[in-house]
Amino acid sequence: MDGSKTSLEAVDKSLKRLASAVDALELAADRRMRHDEARATVQEEYALMQDDRSRLAVELDAAVDRSRALEAANSDAAKRLAGAAQAIERLLGRLTPEAET
Repeated sequence: MDGSKTSLEAVDKSLKRLASAVDALELAADRRMRHDEARATVQEEYALMQDDRSRLAVELDAAVDRSRALEAANSDAAKRLAGAAQAIERLLGRLTPEAET
């Protein structure tokens, strides 16, 4: 009977080690799954940031183009106003001497 008791104890000890190993494997699998999920989340966030960066670059280019167009329009309007002011000054200059004579 001693031999069968020893065999049962050895089997019981082996089963406990096996259960402990299975628990450790499950913990490792859970950690790996959480790590993989976190990595997927980081990759998704990175992809979203890349999309945002591309969108912002397009918007910036459009804003720069609009700014340049407004600067050109402003310069053109300033030249026209300066020309109109000079024309008005010439007209006023012509009218003033006639009024004096």
